Amino acid sequence: MSKVMPGTGGEHYVPYSQRGGEESVVYFTRDLSAEGLRKISALVDKKITGKVAVKLHTGEQHGPNIIPRPWVESLIKSDFPQAAIVETNTYYEGDRYTTELHRKTLEVNGWTFCPVDILDSEGTVMLPVKGGKWFTEMSMGKNILNYDSLFVLTHFKGHTNGGFGGSVKNIGIGCADGRVGKGMIHTVEGSDNLWSINNEEFMERMTESAKAVVDHFGENICFVNVMRNMSVSCDCEGLGAAPVVTPNIGITASLDILAVDQASVDMVYALSEKDRHDLTERIESRHGHRQLSYMKELGMGNNRYRLIDIDNGNNEITASDAVKGVVPFKG
Repeated sequence: MSKVMPGTGGEHYVPYSQRGGEESVVYFTRDLSAEGLRKISALVDKKITGKVAVKLHTGEQHGPNIIPRPWVESLIKSDFPQAAIVETNTYYEGDRYTTELHRKTLEVNGWTFCPVDILDSEGTVMLPVKGGKWFTEMSMGKNILNYDSLFVLTHFKGHTNGGFGGSVKNIGIGCADGRVGKGMIHTVEGSDNLWSINNEEFMERMTESAKAVVDHFGENICFVNVMRNMSVSCDCEGLGAAPVVTPNIGITASLDILAVDQASVDMVYALSEKDRHDLTERIESRHGHRQLSYMKELGMGNNRYRLIDIDNGNNEITASDAVKGVVPFKG
């Protein structure tokens, strides 16, 4: 079994007042629509140029909680008409386990309006991991090398292993290839249990994988988290996902991967105890906060930020301000 790393506090939420360091900018809108997504994306996509990849979790067949396809179609057709959605095959056997099955699932879910590049369909490549303690390199889908820029478009939600799935999960797991890279993150070498690495160690391995992607694209990467239909389950669970009970909040966007995930987590914690309970319990029981603290240790960004409300004159607000007036999820 994977060991739990002592003293890293992945089960504990750290309030904003107890954080130190510089601040990054995170934009926020409550407008959960195609227009809202386009508007906030335009604030962070200035260096998304050349051959553009949009990293998106396209979901299992008929998955109910993924980012609505029409929103993504509107964004790509208006802002990145030559872009491709990028994905990798899964580590578990299911609707996206092989390239052939994956392409069928993409068709079923309607991802047919632009090219979809399954990055590991033609092999793998090792990208360097700088400063990691678990890896010096990570196995990725080879086709990641074909792109100049990466637009990370994430459905923020819970996750069975990670506690929450934000931008770091989207690229840390989502760009690692389906056989080697995902195995490096999930499985103790030689174990028959695919999911034998958990808690703090899993968060650290996933984060080191994400760092390889962030470092590869440099300034040509941005991050957008859509906080809608936030089940405690990942979209990889498809129709088997747990029911959504957390209120919809809005969309966050930043050039800083740590800041955008931290702000999203802060908004969840700013909800009433009743509204946040299931999701925060999932985060804490899986030591999910270690994603955030380890990103800071690796120099991937800041856990302090200026939250800019683009709906109301670009005023600076707090996470508590952002969630005022949210209504319980109605299904």
